[in-house]
Amino acid sequence: MPSILVIVNPVAGKGRGERAIPRIEEYFRECGLDFSIVRTEKPWHAKEIAKNASRENSQCVVSAGGDGTTNEILNGLLEIPEKVRLPLGVLCVGNGNDFAYGMGIPKNLREGVKVIAEGYRKKIDVGRVKGGLYPKGRFFGNGVGIGFDAVVGFEAAKMKHISGFLSYAIAALKTVFLYYQPPLVKITTDSKTWTQRSLLISLMNGQRMGGGFLMAPDGNPSDGNLNYCIAESMPKFKIFPMILKFMKGTQIGHPVIQTGLFKRMRVKAIEGSLPCHADGETICTQGQSLEIEIYPSAIEIITKAP
Repeated sequence: MPSILVIVNPVAGKGRGERAIPRIEEYFRECGLDFSIVRTEKPWHAKEIAKNASRENSQCVVSAGGDGTTNEILNGLLEIPEKVRLPLGVLCVGNGNDFAYGMGIPKNLREGVKVIAEGYRKKIDVGRVKGGLYPKGRFFGNGVGIGFDAVVGFEAAKMKHISGFLSYAIAALKTVFLYYQPPLVKITTDSKTWTQRSLLISLMNGQRMGGGFLMAPDGNPSDGNLNYCIAESMPKFKIFPMILKFMKGTQIGHPVIQTGLFKRMRVKAIEGSLPCHADGETICTQGQSLEIEIYPSAIEIITKAP
């Protein structure tokens, strides 16, 4: 019987990946599943393992790490021809687990293994961002953050003794004082073009970033569109209450917030630069132009049955 390949990032969640391995093995055995575990050893190792998984007669690939590990695996699977592309499962052992949240995958490890055992699959869309360190593009499953959002992620990653949503919350407060000059940007989608100073540009396939900020509370990863949530420049004292709105997902309709759907977007800095991440992974710290587009129904995800 084909085996389930579990790719574990041992350093995910500040070592939670390695510590989770005995429980992962226990839960897979409880469900009577044939599986194998491979640990990643370096950046992009997860991508290479996933890319070669179909040759090893695997039936699916499971990511046991954070959003960054899942992103690497996603990029590897998307290099497999579509007719033999393997489905993706996710076990939550990272900090944010935002991709899993948006895909309806439970945070609890035992429940996550049960979902894999039940084997319900659905097609989801995937985004791709071009620019910065990736002129040919990098795929993403959850979302892209440009501006304030990206700087928050960079600051959270520097924290050695704090993890999860708390690290992002502290980083957000810190960034209010660090990132105070939003760039003037030209934004072009498949339906309109406009220019403004933008504090934050969130482009979502899922719903949440930073472990608790609902940038697209109504996001649907299977609708063939990406969601944008764009905040105009605002005084520092107004950023704090706006952060609270993002935590509740109540920012939609606010005068400084624009939201909508798109299939393709280009963001160009007219003044200043564009710090950017995709699924928490750095795309650039001072980019000048970024292109984002949707790839509908690009991969199967193993998730809870409706």
